[in-house]
Amino acid sequence: MTEAQAAWGREVLLSVEDGIAWVTLNRPDKRNAINPGIVREMNAVLDAVEEDDAARVLVLTGAGSAFSAGQDLKEYFREPDQGPPLARERLLSANAAWQWRRMRFFPKPTIAMVNGWCFGGAFQVLIACDLAIAAEDARFGLSEINWGIIPAGIVTRAVADVMSQRDALYYIMTGETFDGREAAAMRLVNRAVPADRLRAETEALARRLMEKNPHVLRAAKTAYHHVRQMSWEQAFDYLLAKSDQTKYRDPERGDQEGMRQFLDEKSYRPGLQAYRRDG
Repeated sequence: MTEAQAAWGREVLLSVEDGIAWVTLNRPDKRNAINPGIVREMNAVLDAVEEDDAARVLVLTGAGSAFSAGQDLKEYFREPDQGPPLARERLLSANAAWQWRRMRFFPKPTIAMVNGWCFGGAFQVLIACDLAIAAEDARFGLSEINWGIIPAGIVTRAVADVMSQRDALYYIMTGETFDGREAAAMRLVNRAVPADRLRAETEALARRLMEKNPHVLRAAKTAYHHVRQMSWEQAFDYLLAKSDQTKYRDPERGDQEGMRQFLDEKSYRPGLQAYRRDG
């Protein structure tokens, strides 16, 4: 067992099955509210998944009836606020490290499987994942206004990234909840499915991602995040350079193999499927 693996296992569970790393927030009695223990263990779990070649896609979910109820009010806010300032700053930094700095650019595809309650700080995690599937009866809410604070951390920035201004402000200002169907309609998640199909649909999506060239998949998502902040001229130059870099570093030489199979073998249709990856 590595040092990283020894640091988790109680409040975050990890199971790697057939290429999928199932990561489960494990405080069901607290609706998986994020406390310092989850912060420490999630940072260690991300290290473990990144280093494990058998883990090709990461799926994040919650134990019991919740994805996550957000930050634990007592353990994450009240107790650190009453302690040494530097300890509080270290906790905030460690939480930001996994919730958005690390998750947004994680080298493997990430999917949020929203099985129930998703509130407040959990929006950071949800939006940092590349893709998201929710149960139709999952409940979402930005309830901070109801207990006298704003959606801080990086929650409001994350919400502004994916929700329309009208939707974002409505739920930030009212604190009302909405379900998985509404989350899909406003594009907070990719789609909503009946709860009894949630795991199967998530697994099917993970397997589609595993058909793709992993090196190119990583480059594609990284490029997307960077060009959103660029001008058209900057994006043009960046994407040309990124494309050349991706081809040069790709161990599969996917562009050449894909063209060979399409042009010479005529064995696949790139508009409908990925090229055959024998390796």
